[in-house]
This record gives sequence, structure tokens and C-alpha cells, in this order.
Amino acid sequence: MSATGSRRGDAAEAEFMARACGMDFRVAKPWGNIDPYDVLVGMGHGFWRVQVKCAYRRGVSAYMAGPNSNSVAYTKDQIDFLAAWAVSANIWYIVPVEAFVGGRCLYLRPGSMRGENRLERYREAWCLLACRPEARGWKDIPVICRCRSLPVRCAACPEK
Repeated sequence: MSATGSRRGDAAEAEFMARACGMDFRVAKPWGNIDPYDVLVGMGHGFWRVQVKCAYRRGVSAYMAGPNSNSVAYTKDQIDFLAAWAVSANIWYIVPVEAFVGGRCLYLRPGSMRGENRLERYREAWCLLACRPEARGWKDIPVICRCRSLPVRCAACPEK
């Protein structure tokens, strides 16, 4: 039996919250489905607004994560991050909204560093959720981890 889109979305949100809590992030789930974000993640004295998506397989090693059929592209006024879960590969992408603003879908190719796969830098980039807003940027995941003073390390962290 295959889960419906709504059930898959609920499962992705639960997996995201469990993973984030396991890394000692503070998480909150807003009541209802009226907000454009699914989860709030604590970062010091504020929260990041995170939209969580399942990424579906498109081809041998590609995945696509997109909005519901009736929604429009996300903006910086609505969310701070999109967390996309490539379920069959069990890989998370923690993508700042600035990296895809204006776009409706994320195309992910785990392990590929080809030019069109600009989002690979956000693979398992959980450390971005521990950053202050002024420390976050969409063009750079630095060679030296931006969160080296924090207990959180992403899988792609060069200092792990």
C-alpha cells in the first residue's frame, strides 16, 4: 500500500523533527496548515521557518521536491529554509530560501558535483540551522565550518 501525498508529507515532517531534536535543536510544530512553513527551529533568540518536503525519485539518481499543486514559489517573507528529504537515499538537503527564490521545484542529484547540481552544497547541511541570520549565505558553505563553536555538525562538514 502506498501512502498518499499528505501522509508522506506528515512522515517527512516527523522525520525532520526527530532528526533535528536528535541534534539538540529546539523544534516547534505550528497548529494547523495555514502557514507556509511546517516547522520552527530554534536558533538562539529566534526561530527559522522551515518548509519540509519529500523528494521523489526522478530517474536513476535524481530527485525532485516541489510545492503542492496549488501553491506558488516560496519567498523570503514566507520561509527561511526548505528541508528536502530524498527518502529512498535517506538524505536531507537543508536549503536556504535564497538559493532557490522564485523557483517552484528543487532538483537534487546526490553525490553529483556537476554544474546543474548547485544544491549539492546543502546536502546534510544541518549546521546552517544553528547559524545566526547574518552568518548565513546561499553562495557559500565555507571550507571551515561556520558553526565550529557549536555542537552541531552536518555530514558535509569539513571538520567532522
